[in-house]
Amino acid sequence: MSRSALCLLALLAATACAENPPAGGGPPANEAQRQAADFLARYNAEYQRLQAAWNEAEWAALTRIVEGDDSRVQAAQAARRAYTDFTGAAANIDTASRLLAQDSERLQPLQIRQLERVLYWAAANPETAKDLVAQLIAKEGPHIQKLYAFEFQVNGQPMTPNEIDEKLRTSTDLAERKAVWEASKEVGPPLKDGLAELRDLRNGVVQPLGYRNFWAYQVSDYGMTVAEMQAMLDRIQRELRPLYRELHTWARYELARRYGQPVPDLIPAHWLPNRWAQDWSALVQVEGANLDAALENKSAEWLVRQGEDFYVSMGFEQLPASFWSKSSLYPVPKDAGYKKNTHASAWHIDLDHDVRSLMSVEPNAEWYETVHHELGHVYYYLSYARPAVPVLCRDGANRAFHEGVGSLMGMAAMQQPFLERRGVLPRGTHVDAMQLLLREALSQVVFIPFSAGTMSGFERALYAENLSKDRFNSRWWELAAHYQGVNPPERRGEQYADGLSKTHIHDDAGQYYDYALSYIILMQLHDHIAREILHQDPHATNYYGRRDVGEFLRSILEPGGTVHWQDVLRQATGSDISAEPMLRYFEPLMAWLKEQNRGRTYTLPEI
Repeated sequence: MSRSALCLLALLAATACAENPPAGGGPPANEAQRQAADFLARYNAEYQRLQAAWNEAEWAALTRIVEGDDSRVQAAQAARRAYTDFTGAAANIDTASRLLAQDSERLQPLQIRQLERVLYWAAANPETAKDLVAQLIAKEGPHIQKLYAFEFQVNGQPMTPNEIDEKLRTSTDLAERKAVWEASKEVGPPLKDGLAELRDLRNGVVQPLGYRNFWAYQVSDYGMTVAEMQAMLDRIQRELRPLYRELHTWARYELARRYGQPVPDLIPAHWLPNRWAQDWSALVQVEGANLDAALENKSAEWLVRQGEDFYVSMGFEQLPASFWSKSSLYPVPKDAGYKKNTHASAWHIDLDHDVRSLMSVEPNAEWYETVHHELGHVYYYLSYARPAVPVLCRDGANRAFHEGVGSLMGMAAMQQPFLERRGVLPRGTHVDAMQLLLREALSQVVFIPFSAGTMSGFERALYAENLSKDRFNSRWWELAAHYQGVNPPERRGEQYADGLSKTHIHDDAGQYYDYALSYIILMQLHDHIAREILHQDPHATNYYGRRDVGEFLRSILEPGGTVHWQDVLRQATGSDISAEPMLRYFEPLMAWLKEQNRGRTYTLPEI
C-alpha cells in the first residue's frame, strides 16, 4: 500500500474517531459525561443561533456602507453583544471550568475539546470584564467602518483600492508610483488613536481568564505558548532566508535597472507592486502565460463558476443555491450610493449550509486565483458542517489550515496543465518555466518575511509590549527593514501610521502569522498530492477531475476542529510543519538566482 493511501486511511480513522470516538462522542458512560453532554447540547444550540445572528448583521454592515447611516453598524453591535453576553456568561465559564477540573479523566475527548472551546471563546468577552467588553463592541465597529469607508484620493481624484493596486502593478513612472503609494497610506493616521484604544480594550478583556495579553490569547488557539509560536516563526524564516536573500538581491538590481536609479541597499516601497511589499509577483511577466489577456473578455461570474466547477470535478457537491443568491461577489457600481468592504472573504453564516463570499471579482489573473482560494474556505465550511462535528468544532484544524487549503487551491488553479485543461490557456502553450517559478517565489516566499516578520512583529509589539502610538510608524519601518529589506520612499515621521493601512491590523487582529503558516502548510500538502497521489511534477500539476485528490482533501477537511492540527498535518504528510517542501519546490530557481546575482552585493540583514 502506498504512503499516500496509508496517510489517507489514518486520516479517515481520525475522522471516524471524531464521529464515534470510543471515549468521546458516543452515549454518556457515566454521570460526568451525562452532565457534560447536557451542558454542551444546550450551549451548542444557543451558540449557533447567536453566531448566525451576529454574522448576518456583520454581513449587512460590510456589504452596504452608507455614509452618515450607522444603523447597520448598530445592529451588528447589538447582535455581537447578545453573542458576547452568552459566551462570556459567568455561569457558562463556571460550568465548563468545573467539568474540566473535576471530571476531565472521565469525560470523552470530544467533550473536553468542546469545553476548552467554551473557555477560549469566553476569554474574548468574559462577564467579569463586562464594561470593557461593552466598550470594545461600541468602538470596534465604527473603527473598522472608518477603515472601509475611507476614500482614497490621488491628486484630488478618488481612487478605489483596486485602482491603486493596478497602478502599483503597472505604472513605470516613479513620481506617479510615489503619489499613489503615499495616497494608499493616508488611511493610517485617522485610525491611530482608535487602534491604540482597541489594543488596550482587547488586552484588558482577555486578562480575567488568565491571558497576559491579546497576543498570547490568539496564540493559545494553536495549543502553543507565545515562546513556542515565536520559535516556530523564527525557524521557518531562518530556513527560507537564503532563498529570500537571493530574491531580494535580484529585485534590487532589477528595479534599479528598470527605473534608471542607483542600486539601493533596501528597496524603496513605492518601487514594488504591492502597497505593503508583501507580493512582488507582478514584477515578472511570464512569456506565454498572460492570464490577464486570456481572461479580459470573460465575465466576473464566469470566473466564480469556474471555481465551483473545479471543486465539483474532484467530487465535491455544487454550491448551495443560497450561495449565489446571498453572496456579494462583484464590485459595487460607482453610482450605487453605497460602498462595501473590498477585502475578499468567505463566510460561514450559520455554521451549517449558509455559506457566502464577499468579493469584488473582476476578470483578471489575480481574481481568478482569489476565487479559487475563497471557495476553498467555503468548501472547508461545507465539509465539516455535518452532525458528527459539534458546532463548537466547526472550524479548521487551526486558522492556518483554513488559509492553507484556500491558498493550495488558488495555487493549483494557476499551474499550466490545469489552465490548459480548463481552456484558459491554449494546449501546448510555451511558458518560460524559470520565469514562472520566479513569479511564484515573488508571491509565496516574499510573503513570509512580511507575514511572519513585519506584521507579526508589529502586532506582538502592539499587544505584548504595549507599543506607544507615538512609535507606530517608526516600529513598522524598523521591522520592514529588518525582515523584508524594504524602506519607505523617504523618511516618514510619526504623523504617519503606514502599517495601519493593512486591514487585518484592525479586524482579525493579532493572528497574521496564520497566513505565513498557511503557505508552509499548502506547500506540504501540494508536495504530497503531487508526488504521492498524482505522481506529477509539483511544478506542473492538474488536480481537475481527480476524485482521489478530492478524497484526500475531504479527509483533511471533514474533521474540522475535532483533531489537533499537528496530528492532521503528520497524518496527511508524514511530517511536522516544515519549510522543506517549499525549499525543494524552488531549488531550480535558487540555482538560477545565484547565477544572476554573481558579483552583486548582498545587503539583507540576518534574522
